[in-house]
Amino acid sequence: MTATAALPPTHALAEARPASQAYRSAFIALLARDVIVVRKQWKSFIVRTLMQPLLLVFVFTYVFPKIGQGIGGTANADQFSTLLVAGVLGLAIMFQGIQAVALPLVQEFGYSKEIEDRVLAPLPVEMVAIQKIVSGVIQGLIAAVLVFPIAAIVPATPVHLHINWLLLLTVAPLAGWVASALGLALGTTFPPTQVPLLFSVIVMPLTFLGAVYFPWSHLESIRWLQIITLLDPLVYMNEGFRASVTTTPHMSLWAVYGGMIFFATLFTVVGVRNFRGKVIS
Repeated sequence: MTATAALPPTHALAEARPASQAYRSAFIALLARDVIVVRKQWKSFIVRTLMQPLLLVFVFTYVFPKIGQGIGGTANADQFSTLLVAGVLGLAIMFQGIQAVALPLVQEFGYSKEIEDRVLAPLPVEMVAIQKIVSGVIQGLIAAVLVFPIAAIVPATPVHLHINWLLLLTVAPLAGWVASALGLALGTTFPPTQVPLLFSVIVMPLTFLGAVYFPWSHLESIRWLQIITLLDPLVYMNEGFRASVTTTPHMSLWAVYGGMIFFATLFTVVGVRNFRGKVIS
């Protein structure tokens, strides 16, 4: 006669590893996977992260003053350089959020179906989508940090930053969430064949009307445009950074935080819903 070991009851196994612990472990593992991918591709990550802010700061704050065509006149060159740095912070996070979340999603939902590997993790589908956003936030914050050495080295005119750490440490993660949630919404909405539309129809208008090169309050003389730009999430991000790192005029902080929270919630709900719909189908 062969003796068999008694199996532990199902509830004992559940108590040994609660679902919350399994979810947390899987979530961290997926984040770690993204970190490893970025680390292995660190050269391309640095290039794509630095190129746009470097070119913007170089052209507008170094080339223009050197050739005597500083925006706003020579007397206001310092002020414009400071103002632009705040805008570049928001722009760097916005582009990084889209590049880190939307573009990989288009590939993962493409013919290769790489997304299937992720949804096999012991996580609800919605949490896999949230992990995408968190990964984008981390990469967006790295992009924002890299803007500061550019601002310290490149401009031909002085950049006068006055950092309010409380604002900066709350605005930056919230801005990163807005950008990454937007990336999730775009990446789950556009089919792979329409990826160029992300930049030509959506990203470019957001950039040029997102108060990167000017404070939102300066649009008062074009009231209709000032109102329309309130639909641009980049406006609230850049105005938040102006309040965080400069003394230039900026939008009310109630509007800044309210706008970012609204868009973060909207894009997250849309992105998670679309993500689930694509995975389940």
